[in-house]
Amino acid sequence: METTPLINGREYGWADIVVNVSASAIAGIKAIKYEEEQEKENIYGSGKNPVSRGYGRVKTTGSITLLSGTVFAMQANAPKNKLHNIAPFPIVVMYQPETGPIVKHTLKNCEFKKTTFDWKEGDMSKDVELELLISHIE
Repeated sequence: METTPLINGREYGWADIVVNVSASAIAGIKAIKYEEEQEKENIYGSGKNPVSRGYGRVKTTGSITLLSGTVFAMQANAPKNKLHNIAPFPIVVMYQPETGPIVKHTLKNCEFKKTTFDWKEGDMSKDVELELLISHIE
């Protein structure tokens, strides 16, 4: 890992992100969030300190926030017009800065869990957060 500071360097930003859902670029995306968590615990034996460590399941969670027009278009193409009826699909998140390495994360076997709309007077657009079921991240 290089630790030399960059002069006039560039950090990854939202403008560098390209998100593909089932190989189609999504223009109406407002946010994407995903995380992995692995179960870990200390194993105790003789004495007061751990003698080893146990490792369990990896849990992956996430959500994608889209403009309502994008959600409506996806629903129109979904089986029975329900996003949760769509077969498992990949989401590819690419960080593509003008300079620096490209970083790619693939969210595997994604499914939408529910669709919630929440409108109120004065809304000129609506962001819709869709919770994802994800098997793992590559």
